Amino acid sequence: MKKIFTFFLFVIAGFVSYSQLRVGLIGGPQSTSITEENSIPGWSRDISPYYTNRLGGNVGLLGEVPLGSSTRWFLHPGLLYQTKGRKFFKRNDTTTANLTDTLTTSRSFFNTYIEIPLNLAYKLPLGKKARFFISAGPYVSFFYNGKESIQARLYSNNSFKKEDDDLEVGNAPNKIKTIDFGVNGRAGFDLGNVLITGFFSQGLNNFYTASYDGTFKHKVIGASVGFWLNKVKWEEKKPKDTDKDGVADKQDICPTIPGPANTWGCPDKDGDAIADLEDKCPEIAGTAKYNGCPVPDSDKDGLNDEADKCPTVAGTVKYDGCPVPDTDGDQISDESDMCPDKPGPVEFNGCPIPDSDGDGLNDKQDKCPQEKGSLENNGCPEIKKEIIEKVNYAAKNIFFETKSDKLSPQSFGPLKEVVLILSNNPQLDLQIEGHTDNTGNPSFNLNLSERRANAVKKYFADLGIEELRLKALGFGQEKPVADNNTPDGKAKNRRVELKPVQR
Repeated sequence: MKKIFTFFLFVIAGFVSYSQLRVGLIGGPQSTSITEENSIPGWSRDISPYYTNRLGGNVGLLGEVPLGSSTRWFLHPGLLYQTKGRKFFKRNDTTTANLTDTLTTSRSFFNTYIEIPLNLAYKLPLGKKARFFISAGPYVSFFYNGKESIQARLYSNNSFKKEDDDLEVGNAPNKIKTIDFGVNGRAGFDLGNVLITGFFSQGLNNFYTASYDGTFKHKVIGASVGFWLNKVKWEEKKPKDTDKDGVADKQDICPTIPGPANTWGCPDKDGDAIADLEDKCPEIAGTAKYNGCPVPDSDKDGLNDEADKCPTVAGTVKYDGCPVPDTDGDQISDESDMCPDKPGPVEFNGCPIPDSDGDGLNDKQDKCPQEKGSLENNGCPEIKKEIIEKVNYAAKNIFFETKSDKLSPQSFGPLKEVVLILSNNPQLDLQIEGHTDNTGNPSFNLNLSERRANAVKKYFADLGIEELRLKALGFGQEKPVADNNTPDGKAKNRRVELKPVQR
């Protein structure tokens, strides 16, 4: 057996020089037991509970060989020195009726093996150097040596009795078989140079022949710490990459055209992670939802449709893409409207047209915006009754020469009164209307009435009244106020009417 152990040491040492093989020295504590099955009456109750585990250790060499070019799959062969066995201890109760002469009995069954495991291991990288690994596989063990010790303390004379016997190899009763085999598993951390592991093994064959019918199988659980005796730099074979873009041909959809990994090796000019061959806007970055094109901006207001609450109407960012509101509906946005809750024209910055005199007519409609007036009088105050009376009196005293537009001198006095009224009331304008009776040709009468109205207008203008304040109209015989069939009626129809109006 020593020759076998020495042979394996030389083999392992020779492999250290192999560049892809790592060899480590490991060792640590372990707890071993023996699973025994037999037909002895009362075994499970009276005997089995008194067996306990043996504490021992393991030490040896662990190899590591990569499988092909992989940096994750390995073979882990080993050569380990293992202590195995079990202990028995039972104390008899001397107070019972069945008092025996033996007070305590202890027994140890210790054996050692040279064990050769061969595991398949997988390593998971945790960092630059650290890796977690797990391995499993069969093992074969060769019996090295062993000893069985029995010790008893006799109650009668308080003496000890002890027997030590070396375990022998063979198939006869009370013999150990040379070869033991089973399965084992190991897991732990490879920290570069240091190895920290836990392990378990279970024997599969009956390694001991007892003097009674039974089977005996080893079970071990333990831990070990070790370090690698040599260093190996693992170089994983790089997969084929025709276009040298860092994406292996097996994963590269465009193996002959360089492209980034996020588009499976295909070109992506705009860098939007959508390959050009699927990108409808390959020159402009976009989103997958729009097939590589930017989110549209239908109303061209600078806010894309997904962020725009009014995607079909141009607006501003402040209002989430909607137009600036126009609360009062006056076509002036609230931000420009000085009166956003009341409609008004641009001229007044969105505010209603003012009504300076508060008469209910705005200044644009009010002909007298600074004086309160009536709606009927276009916002101007009512013309005083005495002014109307004086003007009407003057009108009744305007005379012309027969069939002429020349004023009679007797008209000058009353007309001067009207000039005075207009001078004192600059807000008043005057409408001058000429009328005739129905004597003669209507066309002649119309022309005559116009000339007479203009004659009065000229008289007022000559006395300093602005012509803009004067309006002359001729109506001929169209608006009689009396019966043209009588001389008195004709006289009343030949007239000039003066109508003061607020400007």
